[in-house]
Amino acid sequence: MRRRPGRPYPLGATWDGEGVNFALFSENATGVDLCLFDSEYQERETVSLSLEECTDLVWHVYLPEVRPGHLYGYRVHGPYEPSSGHRFNPSKLLIDPYAKAITGIVKWSDAMFGYRVGQPEEDLLRDDRNNAGHVPKCMVVDQAFSWGHDRPLQIPWAQTVIYEVHVKGFTMNHPDVPERLRGTYEGLASPPIIAHLQSLGVTAVELLPVHHFVNDQFLLDKGLSNYWGYNSIGYFAPDIRYSAYPREGRKVYEFKTMVKTLHSAGIEVILDVVYNHTGEGNHLGPTLSFRGIDNAAYYRLSPDDPRYYMDYTGCGNTLNVRHPRTLQMIMDSLRYWVCDMHVDGFRFDLASALARELHDVDRLSAFFDIIHQDPILSQVKLIAEPWDLGEGGYQVGNFPPGWAEWNGKYRDVVRRYWTGDNGLLGEFASRLAGSSDLYGLSGRQPYASINFVTAHDGFTLHDLVSYDQKHNEANQEDSRDGTDDNESWNCGVEGPTDDPAIQQLRERQKRNFFATLLLSQGVPMIAGGDEIGRTQDGNNNAYCQDNAISWFDWNITKVQAELLDFVKQLIAIKKNHPVFHRRRFFQGKQIKDSEVKDIAWFANDGKEMTEEDWDKGLLTLGIRLAGDAIEEMDDLGNAIVDDSFLLLLNAHHEAVFFTLPAHKKGVAWEWVFDTAVTDDKDVQRTWRGGKVYELEGRAMALMRLRDLKQSSKNSN
Repeated sequence: MRRRPGRPYPLGATWDGEGVNFALFSENATGVDLCLFDSEYQERETVSLSLEECTDLVWHVYLPEVRPGHLYGYRVHGPYEPSSGHRFNPSKLLIDPYAKAITGIVKWSDAMFGYRVGQPEEDLLRDDRNNAGHVPKCMVVDQAFSWGHDRPLQIPWAQTVIYEVHVKGFTMNHPDVPERLRGTYEGLASPPIIAHLQSLGVTAVELLPVHHFVNDQFLLDKGLSNYWGYNSIGYFAPDIRYSAYPREGRKVYEFKTMVKTLHSAGIEVILDVVYNHTGEGNHLGPTLSFRGIDNAAYYRLSPDDPRYYMDYTGCGNTLNVRHPRTLQMIMDSLRYWVCDMHVDGFRFDLASALARELHDVDRLSAFFDIIHQDPILSQVKLIAEPWDLGEGGYQVGNFPPGWAEWNGKYRDVVRRYWTGDNGLLGEFASRLAGSSDLYGLSGRQPYASINFVTAHDGFTLHDLVSYDQKHNEANQEDSRDGTDDNESWNCGVEGPTDDPAIQQLRERQKRNFFATLLLSQGVPMIAGGDEIGRTQDGNNNAYCQDNAISWFDWNITKVQAELLDFVKQLIAIKKNHPVFHRRRFFQGKQIKDSEVKDIAWFANDGKEMTEEDWDKGLLTLGIRLAGDAIEEMDDLGNAIVDDSFLLLLNAHHEAVFFTLPAHKKGVAWEWVFDTAVTDDKDVQRTWRGGKVYELEGRAMALMRLRDLKQSSKNSN
């Protein structure tokens, strides 16, 4: 086969219309073989080329006869010395870290390991069996795609409503999605799914990992799988398992079509990305890619014994972001997904691991520096999961400006409040107001807080109000997996019940959680399926359940449909009223010509809360949000003015009588909703200041200040 020297950049396999340039980084390799294949699980390469050119530690060649669709992999030569951190083994075919498409999935055998499995020496003795028949191949792709008028939506953070969802589980059981498209990128972009997202009112979907990932052998042996996908092996390749046409090499095209369709519907695409570790596991894991290309460069090794890995992730290894080439790979991957795949942002799994320099989490680390100066990445949505499993890894509130964070403190305190845990009122109020204590001092704004009550990891909302304990038996780990710290409450009975009183209480609690989430300052994130009461039967760690436990059940009941309608109402209120999505923190004082404070806190007697009141262990709270004291301007420079609202919250089990705060003459409080009220036909619509409103136990009500001339007929 004809060859030319080629170029060291860009890394990966790059089709230029005439041929393909191959480039692979390895700092410690002594040689690299490019292997070409004709079929997916071919046991021996059709062509093997020893790369003769190495420029700045990048091995490269240009092949004018290779075309898109061609399959390839690498064999890398060098020392096999685990005690020195080197695990080169040319018997193992390796996946290109920059592969844009990967043909299949790993077929497990002992040949997938660089060492002789089952021997007393463990990983110290090299295994020389060829694994090519078991490892998926990389595919050369043609990046040409007609994007038309597709552009970044750039929905402001303050107006964003995130919907976290799994590509497969979302659509697998939807009766209106064509069967061949269920569980795929194309299925997620199908008309019935788009219609659901649009009617719900969300502005962004946050997709659980779609980078090509590894299914752990120990899960497959038990009939399970790595369903969530937090086991990446290909940071540039959309996973083949979500392709409607896996054998036709259309994965990249399908993904781009999905993004383009969602953008046309006004919905952004955020990817959950796993750059903290790979699917190669610990020192006894398989050799699939990075380990065999340059173990010492790509991974954080123990300084005391480089045979072992620093594990800040709980997954056996941690990527070495301190190495410039590893950092380059992450940045190249991020830019690829933005520039070539048109995604709108990223949620970084265990982001604290990426911020570690030597050992400590450093908010000024190279990872942050390079993102902040990048003209592309600095302009997209960046969300941190602000913790890892290492010492000092819990970093909620400590990420730098430009980053939003999953606010774990919001989740915890909201759950505890609605289960009746007193003594939390002050912190609960801070979380509702945007968590200025976490984000205000660093110059960030309320939208730095990604507020959530539930996520993929943990109970669904239905299960949060139905179970006191996790029920993870299906995971086959004797329920040792998954957190025990759920802050849940079963409302009196563990699991399903026919008791109508408990059923009603559970539905009310769901409405309470949703109302709190969507009317808090900050960016709300809804766990997909919560809006229709999805259950996992008490499983709070369904990472391995690629089945009905995790898939949406779209055969919803009348009660579930009512919850869905309520969530739609709340999202509409959130989006249509700037007082619920302020760009700046509340000041807690009168502003300019406003007659009232921008926010005021009330006891149930109608008087503003005193310092003593906050320390009484109360479970009730009134919050007045002044729409004429927002003190912000829109894009045209006009002052933003909104209605004023009153929130009433009661986490006590008994009803509470709220004296409604007085206001100027000629106005009254107009009833919007009460989570304890399911039939509002006979509800009194208008209430003057000073009147008493009875709020049922474990309930939340919203009222809007209206001119009496415009208020409803049923006045007090």
